Amino acid sequence: MANGLDTASPYVQLSRAQWSELRKNTPLTLTADELEELRGVDDPIDLAEVTDIYLPLTRLLNLHFTGARQRSTALNTFLGASQRPAPYILGIAGSVAVGKSTTARLLHTLLARWPEHPRVELITTDSFLYPNQVLTEKNITHRKGFPESYDRRALVRFVADVKAGLPEVTAPVYSHLEYDIVPGATQTVHRPDILIVEGLNVLQPAPPTALAVNDYFDFSIYVDAKVEHIRNWYVDRFHKLRRTAFEDPKSYFKYLAELSAEEATTFAENVWRDINERNLVENIAPTRGRAGLVLYKGPNHSIQRVRLRRI
Repeated sequence: MANGLDTASPYVQLSRAQWSELRKNTPLTLTADELEELRGVDDPIDLAEVTDIYLPLTRLLNLHFTGARQRSTALNTFLGASQRPAPYILGIAGSVAVGKSTTARLLHTLLARWPEHPRVELITTDSFLYPNQVLTEKNITHRKGFPESYDRRALVRFVADVKAGLPEVTAPVYSHLEYDIVPGATQTVHRPDILIVEGLNVLQPAPPTALAVNDYFDFSIYVDAKVEHIRNWYVDRFHKLRRTAFEDPKSYFKYLAELSAEEATTFAENVWRDINERNLVENIAPTRGRAGLVLYKGPNHSIQRVRLRRI
């Protein structure tokens, strides 16, 4: 095996240093101030991480995008069609608190700065959660974030319509402040070059005879870390939110801001154990093998190695 290449494996395993070398001449187009805006709560990502991990990744995705466009052109030539190339769809999966939202926002910004694909849109599957009232009617409020808490048909239909090249496709809007779908609010996607779809369960397989959202993906990424590390990040993030967003009078979680530090830790650990870790172990982590690329994080949130599917 050389440079992480095992001819018996469908994957290439690369250390951070090996992966960083694949950046080649990809320029850094992000400033420290811009990164601060994109960084998630309690996420210590810095420009070194962007340079070592995300610049090689955008180079890979740019090459992959170009290849997809060439394949689309070849197919249209064969069919005698004159359709414009279908949007390239990128899926990003991973646990609560692992940092997948930061990954999605970073790629959204960086990919849009390549001249080949300036129109990049980002949608999160939170927008396709059932409203709280529906969750209550289905008696699954306690399973919010589990696969059955999403309107999967609506999500698949949305991504299928984008892939089909419809001029405008709308999605609901989810408010983390209100912890619910915002009635009447919509997000509209206008025929992008690239659509990023980020969410817990985007790599879930479909039921028999049905299509899954990932059937429309051109590429997918899974952000991974050890369970104990994600638990620590979740609890730390909970404390940070308790001192910031939860203090907003409009916050659904306003009552949690009044907990003592000890009470807050106990509450967060219980939620992690009973909901988020269970969802991770039962539903999210088993889909990791379906991803085209896995980013492995160490205990300090930095990415230590990368696994890339080559076949």
